Amino acid sequence: MRILMTGAAGKVGTLIRPLLAREGRELRLSDVVPIDAPGSVVADLTDADAMARAVRGVDAVIHLGGQSRERPWADIVHANMTGTQTLLEAAHREGVQHVVLAGSHHAAGYHTRPPDTSDLPDYTFPRPDTFYGVSKVVMEALGSLYHDRFGLNITVIRLGTCTEHPTDTRCLATWISPADCAHLIESALTAPGFHIVWGVSANKRRWWSLNEAMSIGYTPQDNSEPYAPALLAHEGEPDLTHPLHHRAGGSFTLNNLGGTW
Repeated sequence: MRILMTGAAGKVGTLIRPLLAREGRELRLSDVVPIDAPGSVVADLTDADAMARAVRGVDAVIHLGGQSRERPWADIVHANMTGTQTLLEAAHREGVQHVVLAGSHHAAGYHTRPPDTSDLPDYTFPRPDTFYGVSKVVMEALGSLYHDRFGLNITVIRLGTCTEHPTDTRCLATWISPADCAHLIESALTAPGFHIVWGVSANKRRWWSLNEAMSIGYTPQDNSEPYAPALLAHEGEPDLTHPLHHRAGGSFTLNNLGGTW
């Protein structure tokens, strides 16, 4: 099986690449910077010819590429919106069967914790918190379009915080371990149809639904709680009414993003 991974030099790509390696599987790595790996490709997502070459002969695509933080509007449109459409068009023309799109919880960043103990549902209507969040909403819409119009099997993962371990008390709710992230991607690589799933581990403090992710075969193994004592000793128990912990987008919903607005 040949799989193209875009954005393979980024944080998430670097963490999960070794976890996706399998005998009989070829990972074709792509980014705008060189990667020290056999068969890696230097390519811009918005270059239609480069994307056509990158997807040639692959069975599936894991799309991690694009701007990963807030940027000026033109930069976000170019890398995240135009780049995703260019990639999907190339995948469609090449006859790729499965595409996994790395979306973001920032597509729904202004949603808040449910007033009871229920989880924020799957397919929660978009409420983006930034231009970056808007681009991830567009990614979801493009995935839906290319599924409905052309029949691609597409899963969009509204990724939480993918790091080796939780780095603050907010992460106790939003963390997805690299191992769980890789497992969720594996599940998405064979999932028929179109899905939007939350990308989060089985954290005790999680408040995003896992139902849709589990319906495609995801069985998270990790929990942030073993990291809680040290983080709580340093930061204290989080105030769940503060936007950092009450809103899905956390700090991205605060007006302190460095002059973006």
